[in-house]
Amino acid sequence: MINWSSSVGEHPLGDPELHHVAGSIFAEECEPYDAERHLALGTKDSPEQLAKCEYEWYTQDDSHTAALYAARAIFPYLLVGNLRSANKAHLIFTSRLNSGNKSVSVQEVSSKSSDMRVYPVLPLLNFLGLLLLAAQRGSSDLYKQLAKHYAPHVKEVGVWDDALNQIGEMYFGIRIPRQGNPLFDMMGSMMGFGGGSPKPKPKKVEVAPPPPADVD
Repeated sequence: MINWSSSVGEHPLGDPELHHVAGSIFAEECEPYDAERHLALGTKDSPEQLAKCEYEWYTQDDSHTAALYAARAIFPYLLVGNLRSANKAHLIFTSRLNSGNKSVSVQEVSSKSSDMRVYPVLPLLNFLGLLLLAAQRGSSDLYKQLAKHYAPHVKEVGVWDDALNQIGEMYFGIRIPRQGNPLFDMMGSMMGFGGGSPKPKPKKVEVAPPPPADVD
């Protein structure tokens, strides 16, 4: 049905309503991978379903892994250019975290332009919140500072690199480094076919609990 809608409708990736329905069913059945695939292309109501699904999945893991699950609700929307839904997913996930996990401390930080929740012992969750703020402003300098500050934590995760490279190019104009045979790449650009090596598929890695910190 979704494939059919992509060929006859105005949405080349399939009708958002159908994606939302399919993704919601997968979310209720605790199938997060399939839920992500559909809800990322769904409607304005889809971020809530995806954030809830990822949070429920997170509750089966250690408390320090919250950012890994929050990212699964945020990155898909950023990668399809849907910043509004990415922000909504982040808000819903962190709201559930605040009410459902009292062992995780949080501080509210407000300014004239924005409000943010800061998690002293969850630096990667702080990174995600700041990433969304930087994307709204579209400042490459701000993103570079952010990436540099949190580089050790992001490196520890390991599987975010491809997504962050894409986000850096989409929202901040930072071109993704291309690897491959220079001669083949040059010939490809002249003759109309692409060069470079395919990117490896991300692998799941275990992340050690972060040490207590004041505020990142």
